[in-house]
Amino acid sequence: MSNARPFKVLGIQQIAIGGTSKEKLKTLWVEKLGLTVTGAFQSERENVAEDICAMGSGPFKVEVDLMQPVDPEKKPAVHATPLNHVGLWIDDLPKAVEWLSANGVRFAPGGIRKGAAGFDICFLHPKSNEEFPVSGEGVLIELVQAPPEVVNAFARLAD
Repeated sequence: MSNARPFKVLGIQQIAIGGTSKEKLKTLWVEKLGLTVTGAFQSERENVAEDICAMGSGPFKVEVDLMQPVDPEKKPAVHATPLNHVGLWIDDLPKAVEWLSANGVRFAPGGIRKGAAGFDICFLHPKSNEEFPVSGEGVLIELVQAPPEVVNAFARLAD
């Protein structure tokens, strides 16, 4: 097992909240808490219709995805776990995936791909298996490639 981790987790990029109704979720997150809807995403394959909201601004903005299933009878059931997943900014996603895989971390199917907000993403599996004994232990975790301005902003904070 290699101990020299070739990447950094910079901060929280997003939280994703699932429910049977985006409208009910927006009542709390947009109307009551004041988040701004910045976009929308829908995917039949991923069985999700989501509104992308934001809190904060600039490189420290945190995305809050309010998700409902396109079809509540199909999988993945984005509403079955209300806190669906947590997204983490990663400074070098390909290196992170390579190193984590080599160190026993299980990834969900799909590999690195473009996510709803346009960033490269992949997911750590919520359950381990014999081949990959390290997982999110019940939590789906999204790794998100941070753009240069986010990497630089977090580097300035570390100074």
